[in-house]
Amino acid sequence: MIARYSLSKMNNIWQEEFKFKTMLAIEILALEALAKGKKVPISAVKRIKKKARFNLSQIRKIEDKTQHDVVAFVTCVAQYIGSDAKYLHLGLTSSDMLDTTLGVQLKAASEILVDDVNKVLKALAKKAKVYKNTACIGRTHGVHAEPTTFGLKLALWYDEMQRNLERLKLAREEIAVGKVSGAVGTFANVDPGVESYICRKLKLKPAKISTQIIQRDIYAVLMARIAIIGSSLEKFATEIRHLQRTEVLEAEEPFGKGQKGSSAMPHKRNPVICERICGLARLLRGNAVAAMENIALWHERDISHSSVERVIIPDSTLALDYMLNKFIQVIEGLNVYPENMMANLIKTKGLIFSQRVLLKLMDSGLPRTKAYDIVQRAAMRTWKGGVDFKDSLLLEPEILKYLSEKDLDKIFDLNYYLRQVNKIFHRVGL
Repeated sequence: MIARYSLSKMNNIWQEEFKFKTMLAIEILALEALAKGKKVPISAVKRIKKKARFNLSQIRKIEDKTQHDVVAFVTCVAQYIGSDAKYLHLGLTSSDMLDTTLGVQLKAASEILVDDVNKVLKALAKKAKVYKNTACIGRTHGVHAEPTTFGLKLALWYDEMQRNLERLKLAREEIAVGKVSGAVGTFANVDPGVESYICRKLKLKPAKISTQIIQRDIYAVLMARIAIIGSSLEKFATEIRHLQRTEVLEAEEPFGKGQKGSSAMPHKRNPVICERICGLARLLRGNAVAAMENIALWHERDISHSSVERVIIPDSTLALDYMLNKFIQVIEGLNVYPENMMANLIKTKGLIFSQRVLLKLMDSGLPRTKAYDIVQRAAMRTWKGGVDFKDSLLLEPEILKYLSEKDLDKIFDLNYYLRQVNKIFHRVGL
């Protein structure tokens, strides 16, 4: 239900109803500002505010003929206003309406995404604390390295999402911009005070300088940050997908009652949500590139960016909203198997303690190169023959010159690797 509810809110922002309601609000605010400057009679503004409305089907019908959405909108509203319509859209250009409306839409969309990220952080924090000291093998290059904990994996994700939250908050402020400066941004036919009034009422910042449009680098930054957040989610989902592999099975995304994994194989439990997240992250990165392509336009404006933005901006905000909410479901319902983690941890028969053996030999006086060769030789025996690593070390004649069997027992202590976990959790705020 959480995903459906949130997506409904996000979807509403990109509906024509929301867009034209915002545009109508801008037109009325412009009239109020003009009335304050005695450019329009206050009585006319009062009448307009009572009569002003629009009809979506009428706008679409007019647009079929005019091939211009703002002209269709103004024409439709004018029909309801009557003779006072001569004051409507006074001194404004289409992009004054569209870009200021986009600022309102993006601010609202960003607020939903910020709320989503906060929910992700809450879910990760809760789960990380549960598995704070649950030992598992750390992998580099996909190969067993040294012990870590499952809680540390989740704490790492928590820390990354904290950075993403700050990035998103900054972007939310950067895109909350309006522009009502006329055809080429010179305020030739509209006073700057009108822009200031409209933006203040809409809780936007006036663009410091504009052409016919707000400059597209502002939106490109938001789109890039959305893509980065999506890439973080892809990273987390990829890890879960690996951990869900049959040979690993340390964790898996939730599998609901009645859910089917395959039409052919009844046994299948596939990481479909995580795979979906990974796929959508590619879409977000592609849209971010398109947003950067929109930065370079001809002179004071061309229209090449417009058709692109009508697709990429709603799609990216909707997709990220969906991804964040699906990831919350994954984390909250995550199946974790500590017993499999331990089984995998000991699978290499003690090889994970090789670095500590190396360091202890060096502490005992062996040069690093010689110590490394001894430990590696013993390790390769374990790789190839399956002999326990500790037993393999004892086959090396020089080992007992530097380390006793009691020393080796202390070296092969899992808790040694986990002794700083509390400090790490504290550093990330958990």
